[in-house]
Amino acid sequence: MSRRPPKLWILAKPKFIAIAFCLCLLVLFLATPPLQRLHSPHYGTGTPKENPIEDHSEHKVELVVASLNSENNSWLGEYFSHWHHSIYIVDGHDTLKVPKNKGREAMVYLTYIIDHYDDLPEIMLFLHASRWQWHNDDPDYDGYAVLQKLQLDHIRRSGYVSLRCVWVLGCPVEIRPLEVNANLRENENAATAYKKAFQSLFPGKDVPEKIGVTCCAQFAATRETVRQRAKQEYIGYRDWLLSTELEDGISGRIFEYSWHMIFGKDAVHCPQAKDCYCQLFGLCTLECDQDKCRDRYILPKYSTLPQGWPLVGWEGEQRAFTGPL
Repeated sequence: MSRRPPKLWILAKPKFIAIAFCLCLLVLFLATPPLQRLHSPHYGTGTPKENPIEDHSEHKVELVVASLNSENNSWLGEYFSHWHHSIYIVDGHDTLKVPKNKGREAMVYLTYIIDHYDDLPEIMLFLHASRWQWHNDDPDYDGYAVLQKLQLDHIRRSGYVSLRCVWVLGCPVEIRPLEVNANLRENENAATAYKKAFQSLFPGKDVPEKIGVTCCAQFAATRETVRQRAKQEYIGYRDWLLSTELEDGISGRIFEYSWHMIFGKDAVHCPQAKDCYCQLFGLCTLECDQDKCRDRYILPKYSTLPQGWPLVGWEGEQRAFTGPL
């Protein structure tokens, strides 16, 4: 029985190996579940992809917090450890520092944006540090309840939202920069200060007749919205804040009523209360007027909540608070 010539076998061997290799690949492909093939980080293009099922690969939400040494911000880590935190202690010596403790929370927010501009998370929540604050839009003034109810998809769609729906304070109009007798609540000449500041912060733009947005400098913004302005613009804002001779109550308040315009909203940005509570907090069955909804928020007597809050009320009475402490 004759054998095949050795040289022919040598020529056929690479072809045989190639066929066998292809068959093995086919078997492995068919044995792999379709979803696993689809969501493989290297499937399709040869470059890593985000896993849409277990989305742990990308930095999604960050709490950017302006705090004092005297404030207790531990509640953020206790209840919202699933989000990243950047907590700036402006009068301390922590790792996260600001150039100068000036302009209240505006210095923290601008410093964070400048330092992280090229590596921003998808959503940023800009916050004050204390959990219980009179301006938190909640019947108990509870920051936990505000954050716990947030509808992140609405933030993604809007690009910027105030974390407050009720119109008092700030809406429908808080500042009238072109009126001599207007005021910014802390200084009778603040409207004039706002006009001059606006001309510096937004060169070439006409000074609006009216400014309105819900107070008080707690808001959310997306990466795309922040990057609609160049990094150099935020550096310019911070340079203005560092160099201004205005006292902190005024310079900080100027930014408080400018953030919405920095992030692309109209000078008067006051969504209907019913729409806001539904879209931002998922509270869609409230009875509402244009500016407020029933049983949601009452402007308190004082800016400092009573000792023992939320278990103790304004007159020393016991309160039926049922949330986590």
